[in-house]
Amino acid sequence: MPKAAPRTHKFNAEAKIFEGSLRLPLVHQIQPQAHAVLPAEGGYRSQHSAGYRLEGVLSYSAAHSQVAGNLGTKPGQGWETLSTTVIENLNVLEIVTADRVVGQIITEHPLAGYVPHVSFLGTRFENLRIAGHPVQLDFNSEILGSKPAKDGAYTKDSGLKSRVSTQYDRILKAKNLPEDVHDRYNQLSSTLGSPEAVECSLVNQAAGSYPGQSFGHVIVIPHFGTLTLAKLTVTHTDFVAKTGSPKLTTVTLTMVDFKFGCAISGGGGGGTGSTNGGGP
Repeated sequence: MPKAAPRTHKFNAEAKIFEGSLRLPLVHQIQPQAHAVLPAEGGYRSQHSAGYRLEGVLSYSAAHSQVAGNLGTKPGQGWETLSTTVIENLNVLEIVTADRVVGQIITEHPLAGYVPHVSFLGTRFENLRIAGHPVQLDFNSEILGSKPAKDGAYTKDSGLKSRVSTQYDRILKAKNLPEDVHDRYNQLSSTLGSPEAVECSLVNQAAGSYPGQSFGHVIVIPHFGTLTLAKLTVTHTDFVAKTGSPKLTTVTLTMVDFKFGCAISGGGGGGTGSTNGGGP
């Protein structure tokens, strides 16, 4: 009997420092900065930025992104993928600042099965401040928990659903919750448990004496707008009919997401990485 052909794997990962758009009073499209894309065969790619400044709206002193993918060298090890973004001395409107913002996704796709192990080791905010006031974060890099048993979807894992539900409740039960934030997380809450996707955050809660109000990982800042921290999305597609296991799992992390609501109109996302690899 002929041997089965060895299983193949197509890598898929990207990392970019910032992108967005401004509408008023400055009209400007922020193209993806330091955008690194991993080839399907794996390997290593990186992009570096010596600094960026958009008038007095957004700046950073340096940044780099990297993506990598290879088959693990230890027996039984699967295909490993890395996506990393690093932003140095982030400054948004002289209101939101950070010495360093690191976003990192590490996945390992198994030799048998499809759903990867996921880690956010290395992900962090260093000296995040709002209007000069320190922001204390209840950070949970283990929000996804362990890889689900029997190659199951993360979206159906009872532990993850419980942790995400707690995040949503913290937001929805808060006083003075803006209508747009309420509508967003009320909608997400109603679809929690759907096999296709789940959205949450690596930040459970932000606290400090800074101006504004925190709703979990969402901070509404007067004369600035809305800041969303460490937004994480896991999306499953191409489900196996017999088992319900998803063949493709996309993990996307955006470290800082801005929606301006002040003299500046527009917004953008910073420190965004994603991984999505698979095989037949």
